[in-house]
Amino acid sequence: MAKGSVRKKGKKWYYRYYVEDASGNLVQKECVGTESKSETEKLLRKAMEEYESKKIVAKTENITLGELLDVWVDEELKVSSLSNNTVTLYLGVVKIMKRHPLSKRKLRTVTSEHMQEYMDYLSFGGTAPNGTEAKPLSIDRIHSFSAVLQRAFRYAVFPKQYISFNPMQYVVIRRPTQEVDLFATEDEDFSQEKTITHQQYNEIVDYLTKKKSSSLLAVQIAYYAGLRIGEVTGLSWDDINLEEQYLTVRRSLSRNNARHKLELGPTKRKKVRIVDFGDTLAEILRKAKKEQHKQRFQYGQLYQRNYYKEVREKNRVYYELYSLDGTQEVPEDYTEISLVCVRQDGMYLGREALDWMCRSIRKHLKGFENFHFHSLRHTYTSNLLANGAPPKDVQELLGHSAVSTTMNIYAHATREAKKNSARLLDKVVGND
Repeated sequence: MAKGSVRKKGKKWYYRYYVEDASGNLVQKECVGTESKSETEKLLRKAMEEYESKKIVAKTENITLGELLDVWVDEELKVSSLSNNTVTLYLGVVKIMKRHPLSKRKLRTVTSEHMQEYMDYLSFGGTAPNGTEAKPLSIDRIHSFSAVLQRAFRYAVFPKQYISFNPMQYVVIRRPTQEVDLFATEDEDFSQEKTITHQQYNEIVDYLTKKKSSSLLAVQIAYYAGLRIGEVTGLSWDDINLEEQYLTVRRSLSRNNARHKLELGPTKRKKVRIVDFGDTLAEILRKAKKEQHKQRFQYGQLYQRNYYKEVREKNRVYYELYSLDGTQEVPEDYTEISLVCVRQDGMYLGREALDWMCRSIRKHLKGFENFHFHSLRHTYTSNLLANGAPPKDVQELLGHSAVSTTMNIYAHATREAKKNSARLLDKVVGND
């Protein structure tokens, strides 16, 4: 049985135990625990039991790239300081890579040339292993694959010492050459970002109202407050101050495909932000709150209440979301959360419902072929900038990391905005 111990550093306890490396030597492995000594001791016992049962020790000459990825996931990724969303993203990337024949290759035989060919395959597309045609991935997606491979190979070099050289070290991400049609005769659509007019917004509201859609409130909040889809669905009534007319964005609701759970997690930038709103949204929210009280009374015991449950796995904390009606017993480790966007029976409104709503709008309303939920956030930003809102204020309302992001993406979202900017020169020379 592996030997282990716990020790306290600062406010937290850490646990450590000895494992064998690829050469058969004992090396110490230390992991962060909790602020409780007993809980940390439990984590230590569990880690040592898993190590003894799995014995994740592979001979250098036998381990494959796919097996390296498995070792890296269990020993490094799942106990890293990366956010839960990033871990979930990387787990999805590993799952895809293990389907490729390259994952079956012995690690010692993997070269930089192999990895360059694989990255080019992701960048340019080609024939997939199953014979189908693979399309090129987006640059952000490619960077995710590169990050996983860089981290896994570095881990293989040290501390695992499976190999002595990182084959990703000299690999570059190449992108297809952008071709420009110099002789096109048709007018170009200069509106790069998808926005909608206020008239179109009213069309959406009328359409959803007639369908008695539970998605209406989420659309209204996104249009008047610029929240992302996960931020809207994760919003609770405790986050809204109707008297002073502001809301606090502190969490996001998303599905963890690796764990097959619906979870509440941090926002995209992991920062809490305050979003002020006007009288229109304030009135919408007041009416919605009254309507939900009415529906709770009408459904009685069948009304769904939403709860989150804290789950700890491999030094990570997840907040799983569940719904129970009044006839079901509520477990002791469930904490109720009063979500703003819910169905008529009180159950949470997930991303799937809003995606379905957007597909319905694209199908049934003319002129909405390119509509997505994120279009509401684009529109919110464009409306603020077009009406003179300071870019720095818009950046903070949106939760962007830098004001340049706000301006680069949204400043010229509409053709009309470009025309108005161009006409400024006429005023300078007195030709207005």
